[in-house]
Amino acid sequence: MSEEKNNTVVVGALMLIAGGILGAGAALLFAPQSGKKTRRDIKKYVRRARNEAEEMVEDFTDKVSDVVDSLNDRTQEILERGKDITQDVKKDLLKAFEDGKDRLEKERTRLAKMLG
Repeated sequence: MSEEKNNTVVVGALMLIAGGILGAGAALLFAPQSGKKTRRDIKKYVRRARNEAEEMVEDFTDKVSDVVDSLNDRTQEILERGKDITQDVKKDLLKAFEDGKDRLEKERTRLAKMLG
């Protein structure tokens, strides 16, 4: 078992070294270009990245604005419903007070008749 483990480690190390050599070779084949061209490529990349970032910020801002507008509309709806419910509760309370007042008056009249 130990020998198999050692062979696996050796094969893995050799593959790692071979990959490094192949990667370095590919870098040498594709890397050589003038400094002027490299700077131009970097400028293009920066411009493209800035434009994409600006678009992302604009999209994000639009989405946040839409959410805020939606929340504002929903809040207004809730406030209106709250006002309607409050009015209904006020009406119900006033009616209950009037009913209670009428009952108290009837009860006072009945007691006054009993007491004479």
